[in-house]
Amino acid sequence: MPVEQIDESLYSRQLYVLGHDAMKQMSSSSVLVVGLNGLGAEIAKNIALAGVKSVTLYDPSPVHIEDLGTQFFLRASDVGKPGVTRASASAPRLAEINTYVPIHVLDTPQITADLVAQFKVVVLNNALLSEQLQVDAWARESGTHFVAASVHGLFGSVFNDFGNDFVCKDTSGEQPLSGMAVQVSKDQEGLVTTLDETRHGLSDGDYVTFAEVQGMSELNNMEPRRVTVKGPYTFTIGDTSSFSEYKTGGIFKQVKQPSVLHFSSLRDAATHPAYTISDFAKMDRPPLLHAGFDALSHFIEQQGRLPMPRNVQDADLVVQLAQQLLEQRNAAPTDEEGKKLMSNLVRQLSFQAQGNISPMVAFIGGFVAQEVLKSITGKFHPLVQSMFVDALEALPDNIDELPESEFSLLGSRYDGQIAVFGRAFHERVTNARQFLVGAGAIGCEMLKNWSMMGLGSGPQGQIYVTDMDTIEKSNLNRQFLFRQKDVGHFKSDTAAAAVVEMNPDLTGKIASFQNRVGAETEDVYGDGFFESIDGVTNALDNVVARQYMDRRCVYYQKPLLESGTLGTKANTQVVVPNLTESYSSSQDPPEKSIPVCTLKNFPNQIEHTIQWAREQFDELFEKPAENVNQYLAQPDYIASLGASGSDASAKQQLEQIKEYLVDARPQTFNACILWARLKFEENYANMIKQLLFNLPADAVTSTGQPFWSGPKRAPTPLVFDPKDRVHMEYIIAASNLHAANYGLKGTSDPAVFANALDQIQVPPFAPRSAKIQVNDSDPAPGATNDAEEGANIEELAASLPAPSSLPGYRMVPIELEKDDDGNYHIDFITAASNLRAANYAISPVDRHTTKGIAGKIIPAIATTTALATGLVNLEMYKLLDQKTDLEKYYNAFVNLALPFIAFSNPIAAPRHKFNDTEWTLWSRFDIDHDMKLSELLAYFKEKEGLEVTMISGGVSMLFSDFMPPKKKEERLQMSMSQLLETVSKQPIPPYAKNILIEIMADDLNGEDVEVPFVNVRIRQ
Repeated sequence: MPVEQIDESLYSRQLYVLGHDAMKQMSSSSVLVVGLNGLGAEIAKNIALAGVKSVTLYDPSPVHIEDLGTQFFLRASDVGKPGVTRASASAPRLAEINTYVPIHVLDTPQITADLVAQFKVVVLNNALLSEQLQVDAWARESGTHFVAASVHGLFGSVFNDFGNDFVCKDTSGEQPLSGMAVQVSKDQEGLVTTLDETRHGLSDGDYVTFAEVQGMSELNNMEPRRVTVKGPYTFTIGDTSSFSEYKTGGIFKQVKQPSVLHFSSLRDAATHPAYTISDFAKMDRPPLLHAGFDALSHFIEQQGRLPMPRNVQDADLVVQLAQQLLEQRNAAPTDEEGKKLMSNLVRQLSFQAQGNISPMVAFIGGFVAQEVLKSITGKFHPLVQSMFVDALEALPDNIDELPESEFSLLGSRYDGQIAVFGRAFHERVTNARQFLVGAGAIGCEMLKNWSMMGLGSGPQGQIYVTDMDTIEKSNLNRQFLFRQKDVGHFKSDTAAAAVVEMNPDLTGKIASFQNRVGAETEDVYGDGFFESIDGVTNALDNVVARQYMDRRCVYYQKPLLESGTLGTKANTQVVVPNLTESYSSSQDPPEKSIPVCTLKNFPNQIEHTIQWAREQFDELFEKPAENVNQYLAQPDYIASLGASGSDASAKQQLEQIKEYLVDARPQTFNACILWARLKFEENYANMIKQLLFNLPADAVTSTGQPFWSGPKRAPTPLVFDPKDRVHMEYIIAASNLHAANYGLKGTSDPAVFANALDQIQVPPFAPRSAKIQVNDSDPAPGATNDAEEGANIEELAASLPAPSSLPGYRMVPIELEKDDDGNYHIDFITAASNLRAANYAISPVDRHTTKGIAGKIIPAIATTTALATGLVNLEMYKLLDQKTDLEKYYNAFVNLALPFIAFSNPIAAPRHKFNDTEWTLWSRFDIDHDMKLSELLAYFKEKEGLEVTMISGGVSMLFSDFMPPKKKEERLQMSMSQLLETVSKQPIPPYAKNILIEIMADDLNGEDVEVPFVNVRIRQ
């Protein structure tokens, strides 16, 4: 991929994380990956998807059967094949995932200094310590960046050496802060006061620049100045005493300053280590694990092999070597507890040395790949310098009771997993029955992990996956199971087929669906379905669907694994029945909306103009066409308008229908150009002139203050200029979209537009007498009274052509499709937004930025997704072991930009109480047959000490103690199913085995108490 060309349709989600400059640096940088075990494959996959210049693979080892347990680019046919190495077998499949990134295989007996010098960064995977030391020394000599990583079972390590003076351009990855100034003092302090509505968010030591300041114009050309925070709405920038007097306005913007980081060599870091803590409950472990990994390397060099799984003699030798290293480094624990911890950790490391498992590979591989990208771009703060992690909580609770024979290797693709967990637990993994909701980025990674683990591949195992979406080009950058040939196909089908090809043991074990999860698909995912599965894994991109699946899991008492990503950030959550709170127990605060009056009359940020343009798109190209079609197809459409809304709203819709069906209905494309030109005049000239007619530039408030001050900017009308690029981009996009509404053929030929525009006469502006809504609390401007509106509606209705006069005629509503670069959708919004920005002297932004904001695109990169799914599947092991200790489970919070990883135990389900009975959100009353209402009331009184006062089912009230006696008596004799059907007037679906009812009740003291819901079994 040439440096100057970035395929935005492929990399769109990643560009919102890394930016164009970082992408250009990546596209000119080559990476060497040494070691193509599972970890090497994971790292190579993630950096190839990211779009580096090239990836070169080096691994002369032949393919072994156990490689298939983590190395998803290898196949059974590669095992033992003469002349085939892990690198050569992996290369063609790796090359498929991004055609812009060439994949090379290094065919050389060994790595040399000259070879290392050819690459921007070299990555060593599960290499011996002596190899790491040698390659790191060569890398430092040539200025090549060095990364070493290892995974053994539930243990992982990462080491970075980016040289003596590595420049980090952006340490956090967060968007620079900005805000509006309302005052700047003219003195040696330079106190800046910002708007009261918004905290500035700056910290001491930040740097800012200014723009659009009136009066103290020197600020607009000033170099970045260092900030000292004085309060949430004030900060100082230093001496302004020689500047002009401040008048009004001004925008400050944070300027990120580069940071220079100093790395030690691997040899020096052994005695002067710098550790990043990944688990704050294990802060004492990094030095011990550091020695353990080095000791394991010494063992392999001495013995010529890895330690055997669960072999005590091998483990003792590794522990002795670790103790010696710690003593040499003056880091050996002196207390008995520390010695015991060291011995246990290193012993487990030795036991698991042959245990490459997919979740840990995904976790470390995602982390390392992001470090590689940091080393190339300087984007985000790198790891300084070592990180050691373990996930020993995932081991089966009975692990220490099992004999060594339970871990003996079988010569199968699952030997790595068996070496860690034992054969019996591995069988539990293969017989798991999981429901995966979503087959996008997280879903693809999840299925890849599951295929490597063999999850669901056993005699009783099963995987269900559903996703209603089809594959788009923009998916290919991070949903790595998909290829260019798959665009347009269903994600669930394609992903399922891809992982079956990875692991044929899953043949017949994955069922794929194309259903949205919700009330409308409970006939598919109902009682029988949920009774057949062990748990649910969400891979969703919206909160509503997550909350729905959470409610289903609580109802059916199934565990739920939840995760989400946002750029470099990720979080994971494990929901365990009868133990933890659920996903819906907490939620993020709602997004702040932009006030209507700000959008309509007083924008001051580019986000405001983009939102306005996005709404314009719907108002011009989607809603009118839908209204016209409804008018033509629905005989009582006009009558329904009056019944469903206000007369003003009805009038507006009829005016819109008249415009699009009569007044502005084009017969030629030139008529579309005329329409677009008049819309330009209406929105960017006349609307602004009308606003200034009502509120002149010198208008003052009731207190005598200038009206146009602070966040309110006095706008300027635009004068159409066909030579202005943005003006013409608006006309071209609007004309083509208007033509598409009517099925007319459009064009972008400049000559066509020049000829048409020359012939257009634009009517002069005449101001109207109308009120302006200044604040959202003010009433919206009203035009006339209801009687006048009614008369107008009748007049408008009479002016419309009868639907019968246009048989079969329909317009084409246009729904925003942000990922098609040739459909004019984002082009229109970009031009419309930037024109409005010009009205209000707001700095414009490019198409890419507009697309991200208008399309509400969630930034995403493959590295974060891989890491998150690895962490989720570590929790999957715990669920399969049916752990009941809350402290064994972990929720994770990750920001790879910092880098930051934190784990916390899930929050226990809150406990409630009625009488002497405690209950949680997981509790319920199970009624095993369809008893009569009278029997139900007696049951609760006798068994639970509850006097039921009211019963509801859905939105229907089934019973209350204040019902008329006759109605109450009738209902007491009905079964619960009969009662629900009678009251709701809806039959219970035939697939439903249970009905859910809620009760209100008094306890033994006559107090109203909250109680669990009631589940009544009506069918077996």
